[in-house]
Amino acid sequence: MATVLNTNGAELPIPTIIDKDTFRCAIITAEWNPDITHTLRDGAIAVLHNAGVDDSHISLYDVPGTIELVNAAAAVINNSEVDAVIVIGCVIRGDTPHFDYVCQHTAQGVAEINARGTTPVIFGVLTVENLQQACDRAGGYLGNKGSEAAVAAIAMANLHTRLRLG
Repeated sequence: MATVLNTNGAELPIPTIIDKDTFRCAIITAEWNPDITHTLRDGAIAVLHNAGVDDSHISLYDVPGTIELVNAAAAVINNSEVDAVIVIGCVIRGDTPHFDYVCQHTAQGVAEINARGTTPVIFGVLTVENLQQACDRAGGYLGNKGSEAAVAAIAMANLHTRLRLG
């Protein structure tokens, strides 16, 4: 079984998708801090490929920043058939309270979408103190949080499939 390194330093197994033929995933990536977010996105795509998902079943969307991820996730769920949505962003603390507002709005928005219980939205957003912490979590010694997000997306999609099948 294939695995990815999680941020605790442990190997995280990539789940087998229950229904590979119909599984579809959307990845929404914030364009702010693109060196980080694109690496996270690429990690998520690599996990989906490793699980047998074809590119034609992966929809990629870009938004200007992290705060726009919530609107985009809701729009994707309302306008397409996907089994999971992964939102990817990176917010690095600065000298103003902007960090707190963006992180809180994004986390709360994703939680509200998830509370509807229809389509899982996986929070692949780094909220870090500095660029080094982001690099460590985007393919550095702490693994790739985008890869972890894809593992969670598969696991949650499988849960929804099992519930639907009874």
